[in-house]
Amino acid sequence: MIEAVADRLEGAPRQLRRRWSDEFKAQAVAEALEPGASVSAIAHRIGIHPSQLFAWRRNARTDASPQRSAGAGASVRAAAAVVEIIIGDIVVRAGADVDEVHSQRVIRAVRRSPH
Repeated sequence: MIEAVADRLEGAPRQLRRRWSDEFKAQAVAEALEPGASVSAIAHRIGIHPSQLFAWRRNARTDASPQRSAGAGASVRAAAAVVEIIIGDIVVRAGADVDEVHSQRVIRAVRRSPH
């Protein structure tokens, strides 16, 4: 009887693929979207490759579906033409057509508020 034992191929990953939760991605992307934020520094701090965070950020910016927008750093849901952003105990509702810059200002203000 011949038994074959597969060795790890050179260059193959040493671990299984990691799966990041939507909440983790949203929080990382929200931080990366802050003015003056260093995507590479954030990625290194949270233990991912910078290209991964750049991709998450790009997807969040270009995804047309409000459900997938990760700029909130929290749970995001769409109902008709309304985006509902839940940050802790606070719920922010805005029309799906609200400008991204304005939305970011509101989210920053909510995060800074003592709630």
